[in-house]
Amino acid sequence: MKTYKVVGIGNAVVDVITQSDDSFLANMGIEKGIMQLIEKDRAEVLYGSMSERTQAAGGSVANSIAGLGSLGLRTAFVGRVTDDALGKFYAKAMTDEGTDFVNDPVENGELPTSRSMIFVSPDGERSMNTYLGISAELGPEDVPVEVGADAEIVFLEGYLFDKDKGKEAFVKLARSCRAAGGKAGIAISDPFCVERHRADFLSLIENELDYVIGNEEEVKSLFETDDLNEGLSKLAAICPLAVCTRSGDGVSIMSGDQRIDVPVQEVVPVDATGAGDQFAAGFLYGLATGRDLETCGKMGCICAGEVIGHVGPRPKANIAAMFREAGLEN
Repeated sequence: MKTYKVVGIGNAVVDVITQSDDSFLANMGIEKGIMQLIEKDRAEVLYGSMSERTQAAGGSVANSIAGLGSLGLRTAFVGRVTDDALGKFYAKAMTDEGTDFVNDPVENGELPTSRSMIFVSPDGERSMNTYLGISAELGPEDVPVEVGADAEIVFLEGYLFDKDKGKEAFVKLARSCRAAGGKAGIAISDPFCVERHRADFLSLIENELDYVIGNEEEVKSLFETDDLNEGLSKLAAICPLAVCTRSGDGVSIMSGDQRIDVPVQEVVPVDATGAGDQFAAGFLYGLATGRDLETCGKMGCICAGEVIGHVGPRPKANIAAMFREAGLEN
């Protein structure tokens, strides 16, 4: 039996979250509803502008891994932080939440620990302003081969694709997992990330991965089409399992010639931060525990629905109890 059910690799980012209105966003030059990369000076300005901040260990795949840990699965995370205050906070927070943080904070790191200032609008949209810091320097030297080999599933974060050594780290972890009989997959993360690295994404998906999780815009961007069905068909042709979230229109799952559409119950979001991350957590929980694909999709939708009902990217309710209430758990 392997030590870990799921191991993630991605940006180790401290999320700093506050509420804001549209006029504040406009005054600060913040583009609503998207993730923007910013430099250190801009990060300090935005951090200083935030009131009633909440702080948490974040990062897209790290949020998913934390969600899986809250469901009782043994998990680990590969990420890079500095031994500054935020880095020490991050490592301790992940460990306290039950996930092995396998990389020690870098002593006298070359850059500060990454952080994302997240401004949540009254309609639940989140505007993310991310300073990548040392996290973007993650490379193959940060990937312990034994951790990948000891994982049933590894989950990769598309945001790390902006540097070649991030891609090399992905391949190292994916190959070590698959060589030992596990499955490797990716969260596409962002359509702009796809546009910058489309050929590399497609090569990784076709040659190194067993599953892909993305949203409608990401899948369409991957194949440069406005037709989601065309994009899904092309994705299913190069990857054994393709999962596409479509906001209020539900989830589409493709496995070979099989397509499963899972509906969702629409709710007005309090904070959309982490919806995709927690969908992935629920879906991978189902996959890791041997559920059928429709049940995996339903579990993902329950997790996403829970997290958009409150501020913050990680679950607050008892998700296992919600699965039982929905008839998905014994």
